[in-house]
Amino acid sequence: MNLTDEEKQIFCEVLAENDILRESGAWQGEDERASPVATGASDAARKRSFRLAYKGAYNFRVNGKSVGRNSTKNIDVKPKTDRSGLDITIKPGTKNEQVHIPVAISATGIKEAVYNDFYIGDNAEVTIIAGCGIYNCGPTDSVHDGIHRFYVGKNAKIKYIEKHYGFGPGRGGKILNPVTEVHLQENSEASLELEQIKGVDSTIRKTTADLDKNTKLIVKERLFTHGRQTAESIYEVALNGKDSTTDIASRSIAQDLSKQSFKATIIGNNKCRGHSECDAILMDEAEVHAIPALDAKTKDAELIHEAAIGKIASDQIKKLMTLGLTKKQAESKIINGFLH
Repeated sequence: MNLTDEEKQIFCEVLAENDILRESGAWQGEDERASPVATGASDAARKRSFRLAYKGAYNFRVNGKSVGRNSTKNIDVKPKTDRSGLDITIKPGTKNEQVHIPVAISATGIKEAVYNDFYIGDNAEVTIIAGCGIYNCGPTDSVHDGIHRFYVGKNAKIKYIEKHYGFGPGRGGKILNPVTEVHLQENSEASLELEQIKGVDSTIRKTTADLDKNTKLIVKERLFTHGRQTAESIYEVALNGKDSTTDIASRSIAQDLSKQSFKATIIGNNKCRGHSECDAILMDEAEVHAIPALDAKTKDAELIHEAAIGKIASDQIKKLMTLGLTKKQAESKIINGFLH
């Protein structure tokens, strides 16, 4: 694949694991999170990141077009015939395989909606790594709306990792609006790791799920906004089956004049357990709104919501400054530890 430096940088950010980013120095920088490419990461770290894209099935999308696609014996990756997107079918019984479907936008003014449907067979266990990065150097907004739908078969388990990233000197916005739908059949599990650390000007993140008997949904969201960025996270989970459970946890940082909204609705339609949590740090003149909603349709539904919004404790900063860090370095260290 012939990729520009910006596109390589996007894929490195979207696909790299957190430990790779930390080892390569990607978490350095105070105003904007630097990338492995920008910080001069070692060739080994970058190669490790890119190798992630070639394990198993994948589809690379750049500026509205697929630039690379691969299926495996157990995972079939096909383009849709009626609209933009993919149909990804995972055979029953598949174990320890991965699917990578990163998206890169490196041109200003691109606006696209992509529909990816995943059909996970019974007893399968798979990891799906997705996400979108936007490099915008022009005056016009670039927008990516990714709609991912997961149909998880009986006794199946999926881990879904989604990372969003934006950078570039242009005045045009970097806008990402992900929609995630999860449908869990009996005895299945889904774990979602959703991350957006700086760079994205506007986002509406909507996740819905319906859970059958003895199913489990775990969501971990990490979010960092700055400048005048806005971010809205919406979760709607219906616990339909007996002994279904969900745990939704959001950790976020709001800096400068940015604004965040967290809305979590859990509906208990059967004997079930549901928990949602919003834990946020406010900085400067930023705003965070947490709006929980618990709807118990039966006396056997156990639903809990927790929310904590505050600032960085001054004694933490002072303690780190005694070790030789500047105030900004101390804040950065606290933030990184809070989000991970």
